[in-house]
This record gives sequence, C-alpha cells and structure tokens, in this order.
Amino acid sequence: MPKVGMVSLGCPKNLVDSEVMLGILARHGYEVTPRADEAEVIVVNTCSFIESAKQESIDAILAMAEHKKTGSARRLVVAGCLAERYRREILEEIPEVDFVIGTNELEHVLEACQSTGQRRTPDHPFDPYLYTEFTPRLLATPPYSAYLKIAEGCDHPCAFCVIPQMRGRFRSRPPESILREARHLAARGVRELTLVGQDTTSYGADLGLRDGLANLLRELGRIPELVWVRFLYCYPNRLTDELIAAVAETPKVAKYFDIPLQHASAPVLRRMKRGSNGGQFLRMVEKIRRMVPAVTLRTTMIVGFPGETEDDFCALLDFVSAAQFDHLGVFTYSNEEHSASYHLPDPVPAAIARRRQRRLLAAQRRISRRRLRQKVGQRCPVLVEGPAEQTPWLLRGRLESQAPEIDGQVLIHDYAGAEPRVGEFRWAAITGSADYDLLARLEAEVYAEPANRQPAAEEREGTAGLRLVNIEPVELTRSVGAQP
Repeated sequence: MPKVGMVSLGCPKNLVDSEVMLGILARHGYEVTPRADEAEVIVVNTCSFIESAKQESIDAILAMAEHKKTGSARRLVVAGCLAERYRREILEEIPEVDFVIGTNELEHVLEACQSTGQRRTPDHPFDPYLYTEFTPRLLATPPYSAYLKIAEGCDHPCAFCVIPQMRGRFRSRPPESILREARHLAARGVRELTLVGQDTTSYGADLGLRDGLANLLRELGRIPELVWVRFLYCYPNRLTDELIAAVAETPKVAKYFDIPLQHASAPVLRRMKRGSNGGQFLRMVEKIRRMVPAVTLRTTMIVGFPGETEDDFCALLDFVSAAQFDHLGVFTYSNEEHSASYHLPDPVPAAIARRRQRRLLAAQRRISRRRLRQKVGQRCPVLVEGPAEQTPWLLRGRLESQAPEIDGQVLIHDYAGAEPRVGEFRWAAITGSADYDLLARLEAEVYAEPANRQPAAEEREGTAGLRLVNIEPVELTRSVGAQP
C-alpha cells in the first residue's frame, strides 16, 4: 500500500481541498503518513494569496523535493493556488516536481500521483470545481471540529486580490448537499462546524436563493448533535438584517462575525474597489451589537496600500479605536503582479507599511487586553482541546468567541471533579486575562458531552455507493518540518 504525505498551507478553505485530495487517495488504497521521510508520494497544497504565502509555498516545495534524494519519496505533486498561478514556472524551474494540478483539478490527484508518462499536468478541459457531500474527504481537524466549504470562487472586484483569477466565479453548493454533509459530520462526532468560502455572505445568490446563508444557518441549528456553528469571511455590503437576526435567534450559531473590512479611509477603500467608509462601518458595527447582545467581532485590515497617506492611516487608527473589535488582524499590502492594484501610483515604502502595521497592532493589543479583562468573573462554556502547547501542565480550550486557529485561547489551570476529556464542553469561571488569552477554572457541570459514537456502515454510504465526507481523522502536516 503506497504511503502519501501531505503539506497543507494557507487558509481553512485550502485545508478542505487537502482533505478532499487525501480522501480520494485513501479511497484508492493510499496510506496517509504525517512523516515526509516515510512518504512515497508527497503532495504540497500551496497558497499564493500574498508574497509571504508564495515564498512559504516555494520553500515547502523545495524542502519536500529533498526527500526524493534522502527519503522514500519517488513522486512530488504540487497542487493549489500557486500551481494555478504559476504552473509553467513550477514545471520549468523545479524539475523535481512530477505533476502539477490547479485549484479546479483536485479530482485529478490520483492521476497526478500515479502517472508515469511524460505528461506533468492534466491535458483535458475541466469545469470549475466544487466538491459535494459524496466526495470522499479525510478530516485533518480534531474529531470534534470540522470545516465545511459552502461555496467557491468570488465575484468581487477588490483591486488587491487575485482570488477570482485562481478560484473562478462565485458558485454555491446546493443547501441539500451542505445539510447532508453537516448531518454526516455530526453523526461522526463533530460538535463544532465552521462554514467557509471566499464570501460566505453571498451564499445562494447564484442559485436564486433569497437570504441563503441566513436560512442555511437556521437549518444547521436544528441538527441535534451540533453545539457550535460559525461562519467566516463576511463581505460587509452583503451583511443583511436577516442574517444578523438568524445569528441572534439561532442558539447554536456562534454570536461571532468575521468581517474583513480592509480599511476605513474612504479614499483608500475607493482605490481598493471596495467602497464605503469608516462611518458606515461604525453604523454597521453598532447595529450588530444592538441586534446580537454579547457578540464577538473580528476583522482584518491592510496597511500600506498604494496612495495610503498618513492621514488615511490615522483615520484607520481612529476607526479601530472607535469600533473596539474583539479580534483584529493586520497585513501589509502585497503587490501581486496579476492584481488590479499592481500598477497603481504612489507606492508606500515597505518600512512605512511595517511601522503602520506595528502601530495598529499595538492599538489593538490595548483594546483586546481591556475587553478580555471585562470577561474575568464571567461563567462561560469552554471547549476543551487538550494540553497547552507552551505550558503542557495547563489545559487549553476555546470560548464560542474564539474561532479555531485564528483567535486566542483559554488556559485552564484548575478543574473540578473528573479531568475533562478532549472535545468536551464544560462550564468554566474566567479567572484571569492577558493580551489575547484567558485563564479559567472548569466547573463540574458539563455543557455538552464529547462525541464517541461511530455511525453504522450503512450510514456512511451515499446513494451513489460513495463514502460520505471522511474515512478516518488523520494528522496532517500543516507546515514544513511538522512532525507527529
């Protein structure tokens, strides 16, 4: 049985693609290993959204290529966004790469791993790809948590972004497909479900559905086994009152909005081809907080966009101070050669962009510290995730207000009664806070039990005879050099 190793880079949407490729390979007899030196085939699923992601992907490809010299690897496959953008360059400049498949060619991963001819990329036409509930998928997340991709591609014209060129036009999965996959995931033990897509708030528009995401959230909230349902990546001008109401009124939907605003200065937003301004954004934030008490708000910003003046940046600082976001990420502008902003005048020097990034992050650190301090003394449900990485004598967990992998964590220093199990939801008293993390003492009362039920074989088979969603959870190499 051949062994395959996977390096998955980039966002959760890319991770779902990696899980799909692993599912296809496992379905055809491949054994998955997290050790690159043991793998006979290595697949690198790349990201190329910004320059640093491109460099990380190239470094990963070159590092994995070394295993063709020193390890068991006989074949190296490059997939994903970098392959979509730079297929010819990869094939010409990295001869160790045996096959390249783009973002719409995931179903050809078996061909990529087995092909022995001279061809190094699919040579047949392909349609824009979007997996279904019948696609085999090997989950790489913890057994209690999973991502579910509800749409692919993007139709927005943001000047800095090349995603539409890599992923194609926006397209939604039918709601029945999503609900079937969600029910199957829940039956397999998933208790936290995170919906992802380039723009989840546009979900269903291409299918003629009105309030598609709002209605989908309400339906997902009826699945008995699920405890938390969240969605990421709201486009601000698609955030409707009906969607906000669905979050407010559906108990299992996390009171959490991730709204990448990118900036607050009207001139910068206009050059970004996004429009709006900080004043409109503040009114949106106020409406959300009015309709959803105790809501958590996350956003991301870009500093150093061409033409950004010191006044523009100060407007952004003032906006962040007024909005008081719970979580905020800051990127420096990356000048991507295929983006609409590539040839814009008045570039901002990299040193100034980095300085602005540090200033904005420092401002957010003070906001985060102050907001987390207000949680001390509160009683909240906590999802227990196991030993803390840096302090293994503590347990780590997350609140509903902390999305997987991108927000802070709860460090558990004490617990009542039996030691909690991984995947268990327990009530906790918040006892302390830091810049981004919280301290807590677990109480004896369980909020939701961890799952341990495995569905019967007939539940795992779809009407077409294909295995639904996943085969078994696996540990997936998420970055270069990661070991089990």
